[in-house]
Amino acid sequence: MEKLYYTIGEVASILGESTSLVRFWSNSFEKYIKPHRNAKGNRLYTADDIELLKQVYYLVKIKGMTLSGAAVQLDTARKAVSGKVKAIESLKEIRSQLLDIRKNI
Repeated sequence: MEKLYYTIGEVASILGESTSLVRFWSNSFEKYIKPHRNAKGNRLYTADDIELLKQVYYLVKIKGMTLSGAAVQLDTARKAVSGKVKAIESLKEIRSQLLDIRKNI
């Protein structure tokens, strides 16, 4: 069963980045990413927030865009970016499965 909320540490490990970068991106893209806060003030991210952070990761880290360029891209073509991110994740999963098959032969 999928969790409702993820801590910033869990999100950072999903993305393979530091918690400070996740915090910076969530502050920079407040229009899209709105983490909930618990009683202690810790940020809690939903699955939708994680998907948006993956899109930001793709635009900034892989495509090499600036933060403002990534914001414009999310405004104008979010579906296209989402499709590309999902395709990359699928390809990585297929590669992982193929490597497992190769290892077991």
